[in-house]
Amino acid sequence: MGPLAGIKVLEIAGIGPCPIAGMMLADLGAEVILVERAAANKNAAEVGQNGFFNRGKQSIALDLKDPKAVESVLQLAEQSDVLIEGFRPGVMERLGLGPEVVHQRKASLVYGRMTGWGQDGPLSHAAGHDLNYLAISGILHYGGLPGDAPYPTPTVLGDIGSGSNMLVLGILAALLHAQRTGEGQVIDAAICDGAIYNQTLIAGLRGEGAISETPSETFFGGASPWCNSYPCSDGRYITVQALEPNFYRELIALCGFEDDPDFARQHDKKTWPAAREKMAVLFASKPRSHWCELLSGTDACFAPVLSLPEAAEDEHIRARECFVAGEGLLQPAPAPKFSATQQEVGDVPRSGEHTERILRSLGKAG
Repeated sequence: MGPLAGIKVLEIAGIGPCPIAGMMLADLGAEVILVERAAANKNAAEVGQNGFFNRGKQSIALDLKDPKAVESVLQLAEQSDVLIEGFRPGVMERLGLGPEVVHQRKASLVYGRMTGWGQDGPLSHAAGHDLNYLAISGILHYGGLPGDAPYPTPTVLGDIGSGSNMLVLGILAALLHAQRTGEGQVIDAAICDGAIYNQTLIAGLRGEGAISETPSETFFGGASPWCNSYPCSDGRYITVQALEPNFYRELIALCGFEDDPDFARQHDKKTWPAAREKMAVLFASKPRSHWCELLSGTDACFAPVLSLPEAAEDEHIRARECFVAGEGLLQPAPAPKFSATQQEVGDVPRSGEHTERILRSLGKAG
């Protein structure tokens, strides 16, 4: 069993990072009851959120416009340690399931709220997505290749890194507080807030003068030869990010540039364009497999750019057992790994699969 065995979580079904936070808690061993709509959520179906995000959860399907169904949810909340929801501000209150009502039923409950912009502020009721939160938080500004627009990133840094992960972090901290004091609290987890918190390293480097406000002049923006992605002769890509001086020296030595004056001073931005072009020509001269053989496992800070299926077959990833197969999909395995507890990947329930059993546990007919 996972380290959260014995913790009970009530998740109100939605879209976005909240279902992934629920999956993370289930992967960690918590008992997660998912309250789904009696009728399918078309938006969720359109973005494929009926897949493995619900692994390991129990599903109850209810019509939350029905007062009897709302009462059932409140009874489930009384039996839970955590409630999580990902609606816009005010939706749960209109359903009669807001924090004030729930905390009257169980004062120690941790009430986790996941939104893009937060529960208050001028944008709190506006729609948004990963790219928007990264843009307004200051992160996106530093991305993109020299002379190009800041590029859209996969929905990882915002929704997951700044959303789901921050909500789970808040839940775990609030659970410790509740166990010590008996006091529950509301977690206002906003992706925008999390994105700003996650750029701590960028803020620190900026304060040290290591990065510029002009993306084309900073290594984060692909301006340097030693922090970049390069195409190979077979059309595939590799990456290098030899930030520290000793790693930089190993990279240029392995690439044959240790005596080239354009590589003599790592942080001399005047030589970056010429050095970057030489790197590009070098890597374009051989297939990706050649560079993997030469640079993998060295301190040159190298890795090939792999697709998900390729990553699943990579020697290191396989050794770490980072993927699992299930539901006809290639799924990320739970992370991190623990020495004393074993995380398990549960099955994905059918919508409403556990409705009758859960209602019977409340003393109600299914």
